Amino acid sequence: MKKSTLLNSALSEVIARMGHGDMLVIGDAGLPIPDGPQRIDLAVCRGTPGMLAVLDAVLSEMQVESAVVASELGDGNPALLATLRQKTGPATLEAVSHDAFKEVTAKAVAMVRTGECTPYANIILRAGVVF
Repeated sequence: MKKSTLLNSALSEVIARMGHGDMLVIGDAGLPIPDGPQRIDLAVCRGTPGMLAVLDAVLSEMQVESAVVASELGDGNPALLATLRQKTGPATLEAVSHDAFKEVTAKAVAMVRTGECTPYANIILRAGVVF
């Protein structure tokens, strides 16, 4: 459920329409976007905006019940995994194979493409409720 407004109007609208259990994907520049989810491309150039900056903005607006990352993130970028665990707070952070992660993205309401160029810098957020 949306808390206030975001600067990007497409992202703000998606969050406002999300219901309990709906999924939003924040991905790096290389994550394939399947047909189905709304595409929100925020990438300006390599690295801008970064995945964590977009995640921070989304987390300030969205109640998150759980999150999913690729299990390969633990080997490929353990520091990012630790940061994502910290940022998702009480939400459960589940790890699945990168192939399984990509399959789940097809069920998302929307996918946000960032300028991030770090391998496996992707997260699926499942909407919770504020009460």
